[in-house]
Amino acid sequence: MSDRFLVVGGDAAGMSAAGKAKRDDPDREVVVFERGDWVSYGACGLPYYVKGEIADVSDLVVVEPRKLVEERGIDLRRQQEVVGIDPDRRTVTVEYDGERYEEAYDDLLLATGGRAALPDAPGTDLDGVFAVRNLEAGRALRSYVLHEDGGETATVPAVESEYGAAFRAHISEDDTEVVAVVGANKIGLEMAEAFVARGFEVHVFEAGPHVLPVFGPDVAGVVADHLRERGVTLHLDTTVERLDGEEGRVAAVETNDERTAVDAVLSDVGVEPDTELAASAGLELGANDAVRTDEFGRTDADRVYAAGDCAETRHLLTGERVHWPYALAANRAGRAVGRTVAGTPTPTGGIVGTNVMKAFDREVSRTGLDDEQAREAGFDPVSTTITTITRAHYYPGWSRIVVHATADADSGRLLGASMVGAEGAAHRINSVAAALHARLTVREVGSLDFGYAPPFGPVWDPVLLAAKALGEKME
Repeated sequence: MSDRFLVVGGDAAGMSAAGKAKRDDPDREVVVFERGDWVSYGACGLPYYVKGEIADVSDLVVVEPRKLVEERGIDLRRQQEVVGIDPDRRTVTVEYDGERYEEAYDDLLLATGGRAALPDAPGTDLDGVFAVRNLEAGRALRSYVLHEDGGETATVPAVESEYGAAFRAHISEDDTEVVAVVGANKIGLEMAEAFVARGFEVHVFEAGPHVLPVFGPDVAGVVADHLRERGVTLHLDTTVERLDGEEGRVAAVETNDERTAVDAVLSDVGVEPDTELAASAGLELGANDAVRTDEFGRTDADRVYAAGDCAETRHLLTGERVHWPYALAANRAGRAVGRTVAGTPTPTGGIVGTNVMKAFDREVSRTGLDDEQAREAGFDPVSTTITTITRAHYYPGWSRIVVHATADADSGRLLGASMVGAEGAAHRINSVAAALHARLTVREVGSLDFGYAPPFGPVWDPVLLAAKALGEKME
């Protein structure tokens, strides 16, 4: 009998590991446990499903369960939750249909993902408070937006947002519905766009001084102006102290100096690693209470791995262990674990912190360290902000793009950048990320041989121009 590879969690890291292990070692028995219905899906598309640009939630599924079983040979067990691990005996305890049973493993991967954090305020358990991290939660939110009967897939309250009963708001058709977004982060602002498109009045509450805290104030200021132009009301430097309810349903957001009546609340104050299972098994936790792993995704328990949003990774600029709950890192780490389990030890890789998003008609991106992060990591940061154009000035359709770049004064090494513009910001940031991986200096980046054509950029690409300006500042 072949070795058994058990995977806990059926999304990005879990399915990447299961699929790769099975491809590399077809004789290996691979079993995936998923406590919900959905596996192998793109949760990043949920804002556009809520907005209506994606017609059906099933369109977000990457690989259908039938193909995973019939074509890839994976033993997929949905609605079966692993509730315990015994690393000494190499067994897991599974709960299914009200009963429990044990399964033995030779190798085990924990890919339990993350869950949306909630505001540290009373009232987060009220109906109408949403936190979206999976398809069940996304369908529940859209059910509310469209006034549809959500069925058993809807999810409220947010503290139980992954599994719950249906919720439907009963509001007069003559009223303008108001939605509060708590936390001006990536998903929150993408959802704000979806709510505005659906005709909602949208209020965004952010405890910090600007939206998108990790993107830096220069880029965030451009985004904030654009949000206001599109009708979003921003409450910056504002801490939510309470979510007030009426008859068990959220009715208002209360801060230290105002009360805003609302019909629903979406929380986007961060992502917490789902590590209850790992902790109960005695596994060591690290950054942000994510599962501590080595470069191959191995935990401190023999032949037990962790990958994805529940596990930590390494920041390649600082060398620090960090929690980075994003799709590419999860897929890459899961694939690496699958190769390792199948007999080819493969590092899970590190991150430089690359992130892109859409805010209405603006592309927003960032990678690496901002000034404050660089200083905290022991660098001597020097930065510059430029405003330039996205195409040749004589080619129709050009627009402005803002680039903020940071470097280390001692070594001249480029440390990071952020960008915002109507076009060109999302993909240009990848060249900066590549430069960070290669540990290039500002001068080396400024000398890169980029392609040029008037419809796609000026002769001096914005990245090259930012490097040039930063180099001159460091002279």
